[in-house]
Amino acid sequence: MRTVLVTGLGGAGRTTVAAVTALRAARAGERVLLLSTDRDPGEALPAARDAGVRAERIDSAAHFRTELRALQERSAAALEMLGAARLDEEDLTELPGAEQFGLLHALRTHDSAEWDLVVVDMPPVRETLAVLALPRQLRRALRRLLPPERQAARALRPMLAQLAGVPMPAQWLYETTARWESELAAVQARIEDPATTLRLVAEPSPATTRALRTARTGIALHGRSLDMVVANRLLPTGSRDPWLASLAAQQQEHLKELYADFGAVQELPHLGRSPRTADDLTALERPEAPLVKAPGRYVEDRLAGDGVLVWHLPLPGAVKEELGLVRHGDELLLTAGPFRTTVDLPSALRRCTVAGAALADGVLSIRFTPDPRLWPQGR
Repeated sequence: MRTVLVTGLGGAGRTTVAAVTALRAARAGERVLLLSTDRDPGEALPAARDAGVRAERIDSAAHFRTELRALQERSAAALEMLGAARLDEEDLTELPGAEQFGLLHALRTHDSAEWDLVVVDMPPVRETLAVLALPRQLRRALRRLLPPERQAARALRPMLAQLAGVPMPAQWLYETTARWESELAAVQARIEDPATTLRLVAEPSPATTRALRTARTGIALHGRSLDMVVANRLLPTGSRDPWLASLAAQQQEHLKELYADFGAVQELPHLGRSPRTADDLTALERPEAPLVKAPGRYVEDRLAGDGVLVWHLPLPGAVKEELGLVRHGDELLLTAGPFRTTVDLPSALRRCTVAGAALADGVLSIRFTPDPRLWPQGR
């Protein structure tokens, strides 16, 4: 099953592009599911339904109520012991952050055997990258708070509590941690699946060009795959109206910059209105543009002669002044503009110290020198 996550800049027509993507695939004979995170997706989703596409809105409030009810059931004994009152249905108001977890739940639960393609109308790109990074970040936090080696000792919990003289985590905490770990691992696997890609949507303009370059850096930093850039709402060229001709010419100039940055762009015309019907979506259908060439994954290389190891991290669009790098144990904390992530070091580099870094042609090269205390002698 393929998953296409349609994101981009705010107000660029992400829902419309998601609907057109789903409709094109459905008419090619694929079993397609279209999901939207937008509370008010407009008329593009109903139009896709009218064209025969299965389209749903992710109901994060319903997911929040379901999860909280389940938590109350699992914690019933503890709540009664504390004298806590159970929350009624009308008290279960959605809390901040519920939308992100509802989206992750939807990505995990849709059966890959039922669909050939799942198209998801995502939030704006910065929020999308933050949501997609959440499972990995939460798993990392869980491992730090309750390491696996401590979980392995849970059968000895009563004896350890007596010997140590301090309370040990309760059984329910181990069970809850194991359940969260399992669910987060499943979501992370779906997100990091090579068949899951991002599709960027933008309306060409000066601000768009800069924003997409920044977004591309963030996508590479988080290790996500970008399959296509969609230039939406392109005005017709050759108009006799000077005002319209001027706007169209500006768009074409910035469209050239998108081609220069990404190599391939899907062009969609401006209908003169928001799509409202299946015919409107049909009018936007175009043969899909070639996929954007992926920058590649992290590559390790050994420099001949001086024994230095170099780690190459593709970061297209990165600016040297906005880069940050900090070594923390077996991880690197990387910052590029507004984006930040942690990267696990390969086993060989964990036995090295960082000797320097340089950015050239969109690639961050980090130099490592073997630590004599940790590196095998004669190697």
